[in-house]
Amino acid sequence: MQALPAPLQAAINHLLGQAAWAREKLAPFAGHAAQIKLPPFEAAFLIGADGTLCAPAADAELEVSIALPATTPLLALQGKDAVMRAARIEGSAEFAQALGFVIRNLRWDAEEDLSHIVGDIAAHRIVGGSREFAAWQQQAAQNFAANLAEYFTEEQPLIARQTDIAAFADDIDRLRDDVARLEKRLQRLG
Repeated sequence: MQALPAPLQAAINHLLGQAAWAREKLAPFAGHAAQIKLPPFEAAFLIGADGTLCAPAADAELEVSIALPATTPLLALQGKDAVMRAARIEGSAEFAQALGFVIRNLRWDAEEDLSHIVGDIAAHRIVGGSREFAAWQQQAAQNFAANLAEYFTEEQPLIARQTDIAAFADDIDRLRDDVARLEKRLQRLG
């Protein structure tokens, strides 16, 4: 059984180090082993006594298996919730529930890490500026998509508007009803 790569394990343990609640949630499962499968990657980890991750022993019995689809990197662009919906978790219900809760709620406190390098005030301003920039980028992308949709529906009608589709569907329903009435009239005459 292959252990998590050391850099990944160190990164996860760093996040756990910033979140005492997560370590407390995992500590009751000390000595329990789990496996993550992301084709072609498979790795196992063990929960340590302090609630952090350790390398499992070669003969450790896996209690939980987390299978992620090969499309996980693309799903990650949609957010952690999309990845969690696609994950298939098998094994011990309590351990799986604790792992799932920690995975869903664990966040990186970038401001805390940055404050050790540049100081508290500068870290706060850098992280705040980064959030504003990310929000601006997201808004710009949404505006661009809305402009493209408007262009292709109004100026170069390659895409049908929702109202046009609804009107077309209503016309089809009306035609179907008219044909049914005509058929009944024809049957009465015949």
